[in-house]
Amino acid sequence: MRYKAVIYDCDGVMFDSFEANLAFYQQIMAMMGRAPLDRSDEEQMRILHTYANREVLAHFFPDGRDWEEAVRCAGSIDYRELIPLMVMERGFRETLDALRGRVELAVCTNRATSMDTVLASFDLTPYFGFVMTAAKVANPKPHPEPLLRVLEHFGIEPPEALFVGDSAVDRMAAEAAGVPFVAYKADLPALACIDHHGEVLGLVQP
Repeated sequence: MRYKAVIYDCDGVMFDSFEANLAFYQQIMAMMGRAPLDRSDEEQMRILHTYANREVLAHFFPDGRDWEEAVRCAGSIDYRELIPLMVMERGFRETLDALRGRVELAVCTNRATSMDTVLASFDLTPYFGFVMTAAKVANPKPHPEPLLRVLEHFGIEPPEALFVGDSAVDRMAAEAAGVPFVAYKADLPALACIDHHGEVLGLVQP
């Protein structure tokens, strides 16, 4: 199979963004008068790092009125102040340089409104032909809708793309969409498990 597109998740794949994401939700907790999140709680950390913003807030604020206020608080945060906490993964830009012109490149993330700002801040915008976020779909990952929208944009079939992700949420979305999954720094069922972005080049035929 000659792959025609490589699709990337953002958090944990393009960037080590754990500290930025945690700081974002800690600000919301403070604005809501709640105790800070415990970074040693692995389940809470997994949720805030993989699910879409509104789903994360629904987990932390199950009461409807509290959830609405938390969403309002989230919308008031300037994510540009958190971008310095993000670190691009080693070899990512070099891999994009090698892939550009050979395959289509896209982002498929559960971020809602900050993705364009993040890409611009790291001078990555020109690399990607399509950016799919949770704000653009009715059903974010693990639903297949975001990936299917990416495929539709490029006019390709599911087996013609690779989706590089790092979480069970990403894997479930890929499986449901029929897109081959590449696990980045994660022990998950996948077409391939990689620890460096450059390894994607070996999966994409020249």
